[in-house]
Amino acid sequence: MSEVSPAYLKLIEISERSREHSRGLPEQEQAKAIWSGVGFTLNDRRYVAPMDEVSEILTVPRYTQVPGVQSWVKGIANVRGRLMPVMDLMAFLDNPSQLQLKRRRLLALERGELYSGLVVDEVLGMQHIAQDLYTQTVPGEYADTMPYLKGGFETDKGFFAWFSLYELARDPRFLNVAS
Repeated sequence: MSEVSPAYLKLIEISERSREHSRGLPEQEQAKAIWSGVGFTLNDRRYVAPMDEVSEILTVPRYTQVPGVQSWVKGIANVRGRLMPVMDLMAFLDNPSQLQLKRRRLLALERGELYSGLVVDEVLGMQHIAQDLYTQTVPGEYADTMPYLKGGFETDKGFFAWFSLYELARDPRFLNVAS
């Protein structure tokens, strides 16, 4: 029988000591499901619209007023060669904003043939919210937007109501811009 090499014995000793002093693998944490949307405000109330419902965010472009339309329709703007109706969401909700128009922002909605710009008070950027913070209960202060809400998220930044631009686009009152 051949003799075992001292180097091999040393490797076995090191291996055994390593196992004795090793820690287990880090505990696997369950990844939380995340919901992403664009945050915005209307009269200091926080909202979030799903990412797939907002095609872009713009400063309010120059627009031309159009006669014979509802008061909440600001006019028509040329956005990169496309005509976009510019609509004031707060005025549509019969609750005009107190902010100057140049401080406000526009959310572009594009769904099928519908291409519109909705003026909101402020855009809060992308919001990534854990789905387990979702609730169907919406505070009473959001009553004027309730037909367009799908619940909300109670976060450490406060409550964000889930505003569906697609629900707004289905509203016959929103689609009837003629006065």
